[in-house]
Amino acid sequence: MKSQLPDRYDPESVEPKWIKTWEEKKTFAPDSSRKETFSIVIPPPNVTGNLHIGHALNHTIQDIIIRIERKKGKNVVWVPGMDHAGIATQVVVERELGKEGKSRTDFTREGFIEKVWEWKAHSGGMIAKQQRLLGESVDWSRERFTFDEGLSKAVIKVFRSLYDEGLIYRGERIINWCPVTKTAISDIEVEYKEKQGKLYHIKYPKAEFKSKDPKTLTKGEYIVVATTRPETMFGDVAVCAHPDDVRYTDLKDKFVFLPIAGKEIPVLFDSFVDKEFGSGLVKITPAHDINDYEAGLRLKLTPLNIMNLDGTLNEHAGKYNGLDRFEARKRVVEELETNGYIEKIETHIHSVGHNQRGGAVIEPLLSTQWFVKIESLAKPAIEVVKSGKVQFQPKMWEKTYFEWMENIRDWCISRQLWWGHRIPAYYAPNGEMVVAESIEEAVSLFSKKGVSVTKETIKQDEDVLDTWFSSGLWPFTVFGWPENSNELKQYYPTSVLVTGFDIIFFWVARMIMNGLKFMGDVPFHKVLIHGLVRDKDGKKFSKSLGNVVDPLDMMSKYGTDSFRFFLAAVLPEGKDILFDESRLDGYRSFCNKIWNSSRFIFMNLPEEFEAKEPELNSLEDTDLWILNEFDRMLSKYEKAYSGYLFFEMANAVYDFVWGSFCDWYLELTKARVYGNVTPESQEKARFVLVSVLKKSLGLLHPFMPFITEEIHSLLETTELAKTEFPKPYGVSDSAPAVVRMELVREIITKIRNMRAELGVKPEKKCKVIIKCNHKELKEMMEREIKSILQLSKAESLEFLDSYEAKNTDSVGAFSIGEIFLPLEGIFDFEKEKQRLEKEKKQIQLEMEKLENKINNPSFLEKAKPDVVEKEREKYNTWKEKLDSTIRALEKIGT
Repeated sequence: MKSQLPDRYDPESVEPKWIKTWEEKKTFAPDSSRKETFSIVIPPPNVTGNLHIGHALNHTIQDIIIRIERKKGKNVVWVPGMDHAGIATQVVVERELGKEGKSRTDFTREGFIEKVWEWKAHSGGMIAKQQRLLGESVDWSRERFTFDEGLSKAVIKVFRSLYDEGLIYRGERIINWCPVTKTAISDIEVEYKEKQGKLYHIKYPKAEFKSKDPKTLTKGEYIVVATTRPETMFGDVAVCAHPDDVRYTDLKDKFVFLPIAGKEIPVLFDSFVDKEFGSGLVKITPAHDINDYEAGLRLKLTPLNIMNLDGTLNEHAGKYNGLDRFEARKRVVEELETNGYIEKIETHIHSVGHNQRGGAVIEPLLSTQWFVKIESLAKPAIEVVKSGKVQFQPKMWEKTYFEWMENIRDWCISRQLWWGHRIPAYYAPNGEMVVAESIEEAVSLFSKKGVSVTKETIKQDEDVLDTWFSSGLWPFTVFGWPENSNELKQYYPTSVLVTGFDIIFFWVARMIMNGLKFMGDVPFHKVLIHGLVRDKDGKKFSKSLGNVVDPLDMMSKYGTDSFRFFLAAVLPEGKDILFDESRLDGYRSFCNKIWNSSRFIFMNLPEEFEAKEPELNSLEDTDLWILNEFDRMLSKYEKAYSGYLFFEMANAVYDFVWGSFCDWYLELTKARVYGNVTPESQEKARFVLVSVLKKSLGLLHPFMPFITEEIHSLLETTELAKTEFPKPYGVSDSAPAVVRMELVREIITKIRNMRAELGVKPEKKCKVIIKCNHKELKEMMEREIKSILQLSKAESLEFLDSYEAKNTDSVGAFSIGEIFLPLEGIFDFEKEKQRLEKEKKQIQLEMEKLENKINNPSFLEKAKPDVVEKEREKYNTWKEKLDSTIRALEKIGT
């Protein structure tokens, strides 16, 4: 060997070296000489900040897939990039300007956008650096940004195409309005939270009693309308009941008086009303509620907007003009109470929409915006999932996809921002409008319409497009669309999309619709949905809860390989990960185990050693056994990979490397490695050790790229990232050597367990007697006698055809015989019995306390479910300890 591993693994020196080497050597550039392609596009993280732990999970999963497919000989491309994140980025930059005492309006539109680009250069660079630190095997020469010139042109082309086809229109509809960021947001950017509010039961006098003092109104002279938003009463244009509600049939064609607003409104009927909610009557406010808006269309009502864009009431609210909506609510209720219009106020839990970015309460608002007619685009996108051309994994997410797609509404795509793709609509002074891909084309189109304009006299629409409009084109624009490039032909459709369930509607559905529309094919064949990363108590990570975990901190503390392996090894299919930092320490120990075992192997190889693949027909039993163990593990690994079950893959290779290879084979072959055998036997052991190590590193590499690449560099000059996927050795499970060695391992394991159950200390060596009539086993044992004695901490090993156990013997059975450990003289049975009896009483006492607690009705009523569950888990743990103690007592004859 040309060099040796240092005595300890140091991630801080190894990781930067390989990040630099891979990039300098262009290790992850696609290899066009390979026929079969495999492509993934990274869900572009927002340019607004650091990678969070959810990104780390998502990118680790993709990197595992990419590294495996590269090893399988495919022409692999993995495209990195970032999203310009319109609202989020503008909010962040405005916040930064605020620290300097400035606001967006202190700049021209162009000046503010320059500020955003300056900020993007810094923030975007940080994100790319963090991706490199994670070890992502992307081709950085392909890095894309949704605001790149080429991608921006593609966005405008798509808008123009959809507009010309009549699928994009400008109109007045109810949208979700954020009064803080002062922009429309899409339905799926609204986060609904359960809030405790008030349900106000308000008297609406019948028209003929409107002049009567409301405090003297009697039943039958008024109706009661329940609402959570009394400040919107000024926008009421009707009251509505369900057509089948017999309580209100006498109100047909009648009017009621709207308190405070001082006007009469009709009583109408529509089936959207819930007869069981409140009084069964609802106020219709078409300009401020989506259900009311749709009811208003059916009932031919004229909406009345009573709100300004900053969330204050407008002139239609009379004396409340200019008041913030929440302050107005308070004062409206006070006036209603004072004048006797409130029948009652109840505490009410209801779902309130919030802007996912910033948390402001959303206001449904009638507004003129740009929309995409989505129904015709959605139908083929539903069919490709139903037909299996696009498959969701786990499959359960298809139901979620269908529920949303089959009830889809037109998509509001305009945003009242400066940062984003500006809508390519142009207006002439006379109000005429054209949609064009450039201002020059707009002038030409106006000319064709007979409208005389110049570039200086026309104005472009002030709004920008929803960020998801551009990112929905990501799988084909990153490869050069609308140019029909060779790369687009090679890599589209992409192979798999890896994403969280939270953006199935934001992104996945829109990519499918756009891919079918503009490429005539799906953008990917598989959608791999993973869960979210939560804290160990199952709570979402949140700054307000103080439980946020920075992946960079974890990588620095435990090493990137430990962190990545943890994310994969604890990832259940389609479910959330519970982040428990203590688990990372275990995977750091795994890294150390790999390093130390590799170092031991290298230390015992001669300088001139040349690795060769072992010849099966000349190997010893232990060699053939470990090769079979590898083959079995490889089979599990590949089967798990076919279903993207990363936790099964990780655990299979973990168990093999730590258990079979390091704890068993390495120990069983130490005598041969040290030279206490023939040179031929020693050489075979070395060949097998190095071969299995190399192949194990190849399977670990997708999970742990840095440590595996470093160790492998001592074996080959070719980077491990570019070596082929390991092949099986072809040793059958039924091979006699494998069967014999499984018996050896069974006996050693049984002896170890018998010692452990009785608490026989490691330094106490005892005799072992094996009772069986298996001649072949005896002969095999004699060949492995030294290893067996060493691994089972035995003083001697004796085979007998018959044996009568003594009272001081520990007895255990294995598959073809019995094992006896004569313990007289090395084990104090009475002392151990006393210790176990004492331990048994202590355990029973703890169990009694817990049993009383978890059976206490008061505790069960007051405690949170997770607290109750933890106490039950504690009880079960003590129960297991009790069972173990009882078994130990039985072993020593009680």
